[in-house]
Amino acid sequence: MSSRETILKKLRSVSAPFESVQPVTERRVIQPMPDDLATWRETFIKQLQALAATVYEPADDAAALKQIFEIIGEDKQVLAWDFDFIPLKGLDTALSQAGVEIADSHDGSIRVGITGVDAAFAATGSMVLCATPQKPRGVSLLPYVHVAVIRTSQFYPHFEAWIAEQTPETFRASANINIVTGASRTADIGMELVLGAHGPAQLYIILLN
Repeated sequence: MSSRETILKKLRSVSAPFESVQPVTERRVIQPMPDDLATWRETFIKQLQALAATVYEPADDAAALKQIFEIIGEDKQVLAWDFDFIPLKGLDTALSQAGVEIADSHDGSIRVGITGVDAAFAATGSMVLCATPQKPRGVSLLPYVHVAVIRTSQFYPHFEAWIAEQTPETFRASANINIVTGASRTADIGMELVLGAHGPAQLYIILLN
């Protein structure tokens, strides 16, 4: 028997992990929130503003498109999720008409990445982004500027409420799940706060009803 076969035999003989783990019957909520969408929205905005993110609340989709183009500025290329997963109708057409191309990959010169979110947590100002082929994780991690389009229908009061609804398939279907809270930051060196150390230095939220 070869070394490879010996190793594989040992691996196959081991019991599957976590088979004896019992399902969670009671979830502890770390940051309780009232059951009120207006409060969720207000808290979400305050948390993000405290983390140096910029939140826009456009009156309608047309105003949202205008705001996104102000962020893009003179750029002619951006990274973006598949438009089916960005909850803003007409974004793909508007970008095309303005001559803004969706890049296939990031070569270091692309400044803006545009995404939707899979969920947003009011208590912490956090966003969930589940990576799939249609929602590449690099869009929210590689550019200097991250623009996230969120509908209030995607709000949860806190992480615990979201995780309670998920099934194993949620995690099997995603190559990577990121929980983003504010712009990338670190203060590891000399306790000096640096934005953009491990991801976008600027985070813009387009918050729609």
